[in-house]
Amino acid sequence: MPNNRRRLTGRVISDKMDKTVTVEIERRQMHRIYKKVMTTTRKVKAHDENNEVPMGAVVRIVESRPISKSKRWVVEEVLDTPAEMERRKLEARHAAQEARAAQQPASDAEAEAPAEDGDTSEEAE
Repeated sequence: MPNNRRRLTGRVISDKMDKTVTVEIERRQMHRIYKKVMTTTRKVKAHDENNEVPMGAVVRIVESRPISKSKRWVVEEVLDTPAEMERRKLEARHAAQEARAAQQPASDAEAEAPAEDGDTSEEAE
């Protein structure tokens, strides 16, 4: 039987406490009158039993019984770590550079063709 506890996704903004991380949960909603997208953030403390969640990681937290005065959430799963995010960013940058390099020879050939015409006109003079 699946439990019906609330599950939220957020980013770890502090891991300085023992067995506790601070998670920032961002929520976007449209204003009902002005139709502008508003971003609201909320910070909650979540239990991290083994101190294994790094700062900057994206985690899923699940509601639990009160663990302390301010802790009511437990880290359920680490969805993305800063190292993985950086690796994907580097791969995307590398792919973009390769795409640019593949397009560049074609544009270089176009750039050289008028230059050759210019050289022949100078020689004709």
